[in-house]
Amino acid sequence: MSFETVLVTGGAGFIGSAVVRHLIDATQARVVNVDALTYAANLDNLAMVEGDPRYLFEHADIRDKAALQRIFARHRPDAVMHLAAESHVDRSIDGPAEFVQTNVVGTVTLLEAALEYWRGLDADAQARFRFLHVSTDEVYGSLGEEGLFSETSQYQPNSPYSASKAASDHFVRAWHHTYGLPTLITNCTNNYGPYQFPEKLIPLVVLKALAGESLPVYGKGENVRDWLHVDDHARALLAVLKRGRVGETYGIGGQAERRNIDLVRQICAILDGLLPAGAPHARLITMVSDRPGHDLRYAMDIGKIGAELGWRPQETLESGLTATIAWYLDNRVWWQRIKDGVYRGQRLGLTAD
Repeated sequence: MSFETVLVTGGAGFIGSAVVRHLIDATQARVVNVDALTYAANLDNLAMVEGDPRYLFEHADIRDKAALQRIFARHRPDAVMHLAAESHVDRSIDGPAEFVQTNVVGTVTLLEAALEYWRGLDADAQARFRFLHVSTDEVYGSLGEEGLFSETSQYQPNSPYSASKAASDHFVRAWHHTYGLPTLITNCTNNYGPYQFPEKLIPLVVLKALAGESLPVYGKGENVRDWLHVDDHARALLAVLKRGRVGETYGIGGQAERRNIDLVRQICAILDGLLPAGAPHARLITMVSDRPGHDLRYAMDIGKIGAELGWRPQETLESGLTATIAWYLDNRVWWQRIKDGVYRGQRLGLTAD
């Protein structure tokens, strides 16, 4: 299936901008980026496509139904890729209400606008339309040392962030089963790559190491995450949009599990090779108090998306991490603006207030 116009929410964010860039590069679709431009959004992420006649930007909040109605009426999309979300667990500990507003209320508002628009389409256009909701494996809670999450795993969210994403998943599923809206859901593991806001672990460690600052690792560093390169994620999302079965959920993962302490050591080793003057960077590693309610391990079984859609990650963690670190070294202007402005590397999520 191909699409003439794809509406991407949160297209100025880290994953959203990768999706927009991939759509422009790999398809002939018009791409409408709807973004409220909150703290983690950055139009610099889209500098390479902003001059493309197939790219359009709409500055709007997904909680603003009137704005969404205007955007649907103006651009007439035949697909929605919904990525707009508050996404940082530590921030959700400090301010959970904002996560409910954006991730839950915003998703429901978008669903209402999409359903109203879809109902006004002719039968052929209704059959072609897709609403893809992009979510996280964190909705499933915490794994022990063995096993993997799958599309049928029980929901057990443990942070305000994952609870808000779990709620949004449920609403998307409800809009399909109750109203017939042709929806798809994906749940992915931890993303990394270029243009990632530096509150996240990998860019945070890289930029602190460049500054000679301590590299904070929560608790004993034994929490395990599966790492997925953002470009692999974008390819997976397009595969689901084009070939996924309506009403289904697809898990997406990188098959690259690491304990946090081992990941930070790997970053330090790569930096030692790229910047030997600062070596050994591992001397900067500092163990700090753990995150409240820190889930032990996440990992996703990608058998379903592999068998049905033929997708698997192309990047190894070694190749992807090396390229990502090199990107941050080569793009100081991009991240320096952030460090000079909205985020200076301070720790978040220390309290449950």
